[in-house]
This record gives sequence, structure tokens and C-alpha cells, in this order.
Amino acid sequence: MVASALLAAACLVLPVSSSAESFDFRVDWRFWHAGDIRLIYPPSGQGSGATREAEVSLKTRGFVDSLYSVDNRYTVTFDQGFCALSSLFRVHEGEKRRRISVTYQHPPGEVSYLERDLAAGRTVLRKTIRVPGCVQDELAALARLRAMELQPGDTVELPVSNGKKFVRARVEVQARETVTTPAGKFDALRYEAFLFNNVLYRRKGQLHFWLTDDERRLPVQFRVRLNFYFGTIMLRLVKEDPQ
Repeated sequence: MVASALLAAACLVLPVSSSAESFDFRVDWRFWHAGDIRLIYPPSGQGSGATREAEVSLKTRGFVDSLYSVDNRYTVTFDQGFCALSSLFRVHEGEKRRRISVTYQHPPGEVSYLERDLAAGRTVLRKTIRVPGCVQDELAALARLRAMELQPGDTVELPVSNGKKFVRARVEVQARETVTTPAGKFDALRYEAFLFNNVLYRRKGQLHFWLTDDERRLPVQFRVRLNFYFGTIMLRLVKEDPQ
């Protein structure tokens, strides 16, 4: 579940630049460097039918990896209007091997979810839900958010589905703050995305993230607060590579 929460955080904000970019984050949990996350975003295509595919990967490190190894990869394809078309989540957590595929708007107004247990060779869950004409996964929805010029005090709602549930997710812009990460010091805006507490995810928790307070709105830091047992997980920007 912690791995899923980390990927949810990383999926929230990806660049909307016309050029390719990648972001590397260090994951800290309690006293340990728990893992690394990479966000890769290709350049946008041309024309009304162009699509984009973004990718997030998570790999545990050090002591945490010895306790419970995680090597997960998530990709999503969406159109120029940030409407999700399909997603694929490849899960490798300890002995668990899962392949989760989601198809959006095929047929229109539906999202199809299929989760396969690769180790057991069986289907874990298959379901279909009704959705509006344009819906996003977490990646596409908040890539759209990053394209918005928001200020402290602003609130937006975004139509989000992970294939199992559809919600109108609320996001607040809360304050201007200075954030220091291994990549440097940044003037940033603090956002809160309300995805936990039985919104998109049942688990109780809080998710904050920081985007630079400029026209690029770079994702520089994430904070996931879960229950006492899991505690707080921090993601801090280590390196940004415009390509």
C-alpha cells in the first residue's frame, strides 16, 4: 500500500512542456533513503489526434529494499485535452506480480479495469464503470492542473478515475513557501490533493505537493502522511533533465 501511495503522489504532477523532460526524486521514509522515483514525459505530438504517453517508475533502495523489494512501473496514454485513453500498471512488490490495465472511453462513457495475478495466472478483478465524456487518471488530471495558472486560495475539481472508481477530486492551492531539496532552493506553491480518506483511495492520509511559483511550475516536493504505522513519506527533487 505504501508503494501505491508513492506512485499516486508521483503521478499527480507531470510537466506539460512541448519538449521531453524527466524528473528524479529521492524517497525518504523515517530515517532511511527508501527509494527512487523517475517521472518521464515525452514531447507533445502534433495535430488534433496526437497522443502522449507518460511514465512513472519506483524502485526501493537500501534497508527498505531488503525488507520489501518494490520495482513498479506505471504508464498512461492521453490526448491533447488531457483525456485518458489507457493505462498500464506493472506491479512487482515482494512475491506479488500484478498487471493492471485500464481502458478509457471504449466504448464512450465507460472505463474497463482488468487486474491479473501473473504469479497465479488468474484474474483478480474485472469491472466496468460509467464516466463522463472526458476523464483523467491521476497523471493526466494533474498534468492538466499544472497547465492552470492558480494562486493561493484557489480550488479546482478534476474528473479522475483509476478504473475502479470515478470521483471529482478537489485540489487546493494553499500557500507560497520556500522549499529546499537536493536540486536546490525553490520559491513554490503548496497544493493539497484530496485523494485519500475514501475519496479515490480508502486509506486515511494527506497528500501535499509543491510546484515552483513560476511559469514552468516544476514539481519539486511531495509529502504523503499516512497513519501512525506508516508515518510520513517525503519525495524531494534530485534532478530535472530537459531533453
